[in-house]
Amino acid sequence: MFLIDDLERLMEIIKHAAKEGAMLVFTLADPSMAESAKKACKMWDIQSTDILSPITETIASHLGVSPSGLPRGAPGRASHLNEEYFRRIEAIEFTIKQDDGALPQNLHKADIILAGVSRTGKTPLSTYLAHNGYGVANIPIVLGVALPKTLFEVDPEKVFGLTINPVVLHTIRRTRAKNLGFSDGVRSNYSEMDYVREELEYASKLFAQHPVWPVIDVTGRAIEETAAVILRLYHDRKKKCSIPRISKRYEKCKTCKFFSSIMLK
Repeated sequence: MFLIDDLERLMEIIKHAAKEGAMLVFTLADPSMAESAKKACKMWDIQSTDILSPITETIASHLGVSPSGLPRGAPGRASHLNEEYFRRIEAIEFTIKQDDGALPQNLHKADIILAGVSRTGKTPLSTYLAHNGYGVANIPIVLGVALPKTLFEVDPEKVFGLTINPVVLHTIRRTRAKNLGFSDGVRSNYSEMDYVREELEYASKLFAQHPVWPVIDVTGRAIEETAAVILRLYHDRKKKCSIPRISKRYEKCKTCKFFSSIMLK
């Protein structure tokens, strides 16, 4: 049993349930989160039961009031079923479908594309951005595995590279392997330090070949912090402010008058 108060945590649990072939029983007071959970379970073919919504909706219908206790349309009550609500639901649905490199033919439809090696936080970051109304696709960079051609055919200003300190990544992957029940004897290269360094180097070379992609170091960064950097760059690019890459140099952008190095480590 888990207590959930944010969407990215909810999606992580649902994704884990899909991998384990588990059934999901949930009760969520937030209607948008409940709807997101239903859509995610449908996308990942997870058997699920929403305990709270049927009861809440029946009581609300019988009493003629919203679940908050205020009559629908009452002053000060914002409707959940507005344009922004549906835009968020559509973004979440799209993002779930595009998780972990799925459906690369749809990359051109994404608002934002995240590329990075495993365990750089692509899925929770994608989910967080989707909850804010952005359709996000994430592409795993795996040593020896060809990336989808469509990644190099879309608008490069949509693409953001994610990197991380190798020591931190090594620790995360070893913990992940342990949680999955892998013993030291059967542990794959995935969690070995040499492989981690080699894969990060491979990703670094890829990013260098595409200098328009900003490269963001997520080491020690909260999802919200990384998302804020991505959205700032995304919207400034929409305003035709050209920022080729985040680096340790503070270079002031004359068009939008802010420092392109917001600095990540």
